Amino acid sequence: MRVIRKYANRRLYDTQQSRYVTLEDLRRLILEEEPFRVEDAKSGEDLTRTILLSIIIEQESADSDAEVFSNDLLAQLIRVYDMSSPLPLARYLEQGTQIMMEQQKRMQSQWQQAMRHTPIEFMRDLAEENMRFWQNTMNQAPPSGKAESGSEKKPNSQSKTDKSRSDKANNDKPS
Repeated sequence: MRVIRKYANRRLYDTQQSRYVTLEDLRRLILEEEPFRVEDAKSGEDLTRTILLSIIIEQESADSDAEVFSNDLLAQLIRVYDMSSPLPLARYLEQGTQIMMEQQKRMQSQWQQAMRHTPIEFMRDLAEENMRFWQNTMNQAPPSGKAESGSEKKPNSQSKTDKSRSDKANNDKPS
């Protein structure tokens, strides 16, 4: 796990990369699912939660269209802290968010599948498949001794089916 140290001057130092990082850098680590721990440089106290909350605050402030926490939701969360026996909200939110993210990934994957197969691409794939079928069919030689090729057939030869149709037609004619 990557260790980030927070110094008294509020700077964050990535011990793995030996460089100072920003909240945005840590946000990227989260998106890349890279685990990290933020600790106080002096005491070693775990500050990860505080930093994660700071990242959320920064995101909420940066883009008002992407707000996740409405004023009403934030007020309700504050009320949960004041309950005599608080709800197991953290676990519920974690599980609910995880399910929601998995569903979102599945939907994006299905959407990408659908977009890959636009009607034009579908028709192209179908045409290519048909072309391969006909090429394979034309390239196959008939089994030896079981069938004659079209150029070797006698023009006047009739199949049994054609001959029986011809005989039937002759018998059905009035004399």
